[in-house]
Amino acid sequence: MKVDKCLPEHGPALCQTAYFRLRDAWFLAIRGPLVFSCLLFLFVSLGVRAQSNTPQPPGTSQGTPPPPTPMAPSGPVAASRPSNPTATTHITPEQAKQLFSSVDAILQFDSKETGLPVLHPVKRRLVTRDEVEQYLMRQLQNDRDAKRLQRSELVLKKFGLLDRDFQLKPFLIQLLREQIAGYYNDKTKTVNLLDWIPPDEQKPVLAHELTHALQDQHIHLEKWDRETDLPIAKNARQDNEHIATDEEDTVRDAVVEGQAMAVFVDYILAPTGKNLLTAPQLADKMNQAMSDTGDSPTLANAPLLLQRSLIFPYVDGLDFVRAVWTAQGREAAFAGMLDHPPSSTYEIMTPAVYLNHGPVPLLRMPDIHSLIDPQYRPYDIGVMGEFDVQVMAELFGGPAVAKVLAPAWRGGIYYTAQNKAATTEDAQDTPASLALLYLSRWTTPQAALAFANLYEQQVPRKYDHAVIAPAQDSGGADASTITRIWNTSEGPVVVAVSGKTVFISESFPVDLARKLEFVMMGSIVDSATSVAVQNEMPQKDLTTDLRHWLLAMSVPEMLRGHKVY
Repeated sequence: MKVDKCLPEHGPALCQTAYFRLRDAWFLAIRGPLVFSCLLFLFVSLGVRAQSNTPQPPGTSQGTPPPPTPMAPSGPVAASRPSNPTATTHITPEQAKQLFSSVDAILQFDSKETGLPVLHPVKRRLVTRDEVEQYLMRQLQNDRDAKRLQRSELVLKKFGLLDRDFQLKPFLIQLLREQIAGYYNDKTKTVNLLDWIPPDEQKPVLAHELTHALQDQHIHLEKWDRETDLPIAKNARQDNEHIATDEEDTVRDAVVEGQAMAVFVDYILAPTGKNLLTAPQLADKMNQAMSDTGDSPTLANAPLLLQRSLIFPYVDGLDFVRAVWTAQGREAAFAGMLDHPPSSTYEIMTPAVYLNHGPVPLLRMPDIHSLIDPQYRPYDIGVMGEFDVQVMAELFGGPAVAKVLAPAWRGGIYYTAQNKAATTEDAQDTPASLALLYLSRWTTPQAALAFANLYEQQVPRKYDHAVIAPAQDSGGADASTITRIWNTSEGPVVVAVSGKTVFISESFPVDLARKLEFVMMGSIVDSATSVAVQNEMPQKDLTTDLRHWLLAMSVPEMLRGHKVY
């Protein structure tokens, strides 16, 4: 994950880099840059410089690196940045030598912090801005990735998480051009250093990236981040295979990035004698800073979903690692977490569940193919995880609503199908060609009803000519079901609430939607052991493909050998 992003006003202590990890798809392409720049802004504002300008004395490359020197930011420092941050500049041969020699020292620092041993030296390579940009652009032209990105984009637009007129690919290209940074390649076992950024500005980034090298030596990241590129599900068994592998990549991203962020924080704080555990308020301030996108015009104007998805592995990952480290010690937070990783965003966002080996909510799909296959082609299926619900609730109702609703989530799955009447490429490239099902469970009937009301309020925003039909309070899975139907420009929207369960159908004909409601809600109401059982481990969520897309395009992870899916 990584990418550099320096603006003239940031100053050398701030402009170190930002990086995004969008692994197995274009979603993996842009995550790191903004995050790191925000972190650096925070620490400079605290009066801590990332690295001393004093050259390392001979013989220090194998030991702990000299701690960074505290330095308060000032106007002249910021003004010292070149007026054009993207102008082609190159470090000197002496600077390159200094940068290469720092790798071993920082690797030893990382090993001491994590408890992960250095099993062998890490190769290093100097790369130019052109090399990095050309690689990214080649990935953006990958037809397979383009199709996956398009699929994710259409589903997110159908949910209302992206506006219909938002174009994801141009946004990603623009963001990629803003942000490029050093990165570790787990396929070649090489850390790639940048020939246009001064060494002292790259060293904190190296502390982060070399943590990935230690993780790689411990569990082989290329295998650990195993690909879950399943074909489109065409039957109930395949549906549930998709659900069972839906959040795995997301949470493993959060583990590796959260650990690397913890080491990065400790490296920055080393000269103060503090660390992540002794100064937890600094991590809280850092999370607040990372949520501020003001330094990146592109990301500041991005949909909330993209903003939150890009920082999730870093912000929530860091909080998760810190919680485990505090409760169970260093070994549990690093080697133990790599050996026994969490399986859901629910665990990442609720560390006590992971620490206590608690159950993770998971709903399973009943067999609906005999009902939909005559008129529809399967398109996408997955988990609507707690992270997705948090973003959706914040987008639809604001931060206060999200803070209350997201913790009340207890499982969710979605299914999309494409109408066979959409026969042309143009017709298939629009959300109007899709029909959507969404089933969710909540801690209380009140939470279920609150979510249903919140979701329903967005129907007029999502669709033209949305008109609510006469109220219908029965006829669903049981007599207590509350059902509301909207007629829209893209077909009916059905929202049904039964106890703690919410069923939503969009664009399926009403008769078919009611049958699907009966099957899906009935599987929960009638039997806790039939289909919709809980306490299993979800592996991927609604926005996983998008996050991977962004992560994968962010030079770091893509060049680390992660495959796109």
